[in-house]
Amino acid sequence: MNMIDLHFLDEAKQRIAPFIRHTPLVEVHPVKKSFTEAQIFLKLESMQIGGSFKVRGAVNKLKTLEAGQIGRGIVTASGGNHGIAVAYAGWIAQCPATVFISNNVPPNKIRQLESWGAIIVRAGNVWDDANRAALEYAEKENLAYIHPFADPFVIAGQGTIALEVLQQMPDLDMIVVAIGGGGLISGISLAAKALNPNITVIGVEPIGAPTLYASCKAGRLTELEEVNTAANTLAPRNTAQINLDIIRKYVDDIVLVTDEEMLEGARWLWREMGVAAELSGSAAFAALLSGRITVSKGQKVCAIVCSSGTDGLS
Repeated sequence: MNMIDLHFLDEAKQRIAPFIRHTPLVEVHPVKKSFTEAQIFLKLESMQIGGSFKVRGAVNKLKTLEAGQIGRGIVTASGGNHGIAVAYAGWIAQCPATVFISNNVPPNKIRQLESWGAIIVRAGNVWDDANRAALEYAEKENLAYIHPFADPFVIAGQGTIALEVLQQMPDLDMIVVAIGGGGLISGISLAAKALNPNITVIGVEPIGAPTLYASCKAGRLTELEEVNTAANTLAPRNTAQINLDIIRKYVDDIVLVTDEEMLEGARWLWREMGVAAELSGSAAFAALLSGRITVSKGQKVCAIVCSSGTDGLS
């Protein structure tokens, strides 16, 4: 954790700049019926290459590997978005990218993986199962494994979002971030607190997969017995020590939202803003829309719309 400082984050920003999009920050005001007195802004990582923030971390990790490692190929396990990002990294490097996926990955994510040329391997019913298989395969074949959240370079890549947001709006009061394994909020909270120690960082998890909420409450890594959410990219049964340590130090609170609240958030984003977000992408905004997070009049609050999808298009 100590190695991920502002210099480390700035290096990541420079390293990935040619390969990512600088995504917009837009205000939701004015709306027909206000749901909060705060000023709400959306950081649209749904417009990022591959449809999610994940390319930032995957490309940053790729660019730290030796040429010989890259040439042999790269491997990961994913609920969809990180796999697409690693497939994109393989496309950049012109090397094989093998992505282990669980049976709950939706068909549209599989089509995206195929479009970037990924080698797809199915393993297990949830991400944790696929991850075990990916790690075994990477070790057996001596291939570089790109972890979706428990890697300093991946965390730093995701943290570049906060560098952009606070450049776009330096006087921001709060950032709200969805949590899956914890890589996104680890990077964002580190970067945001380094630039402004007074900023509030709130994490959002599904009620059916409170991975970090449970671990933070217990003060140690805890594995969920089961997950029960349609937001499969927010549903690992466990996190990693590096993420837990960062989140306990820099994240002010974690709130839980229902699948129905995420769906309503996705529908609102589509109908009101023309933003197509999947459940995980709408989670941060859903926590504000549903009142799960208390904000004050005049506060400037940014919700990270972390991934695209069609959940709100109905």
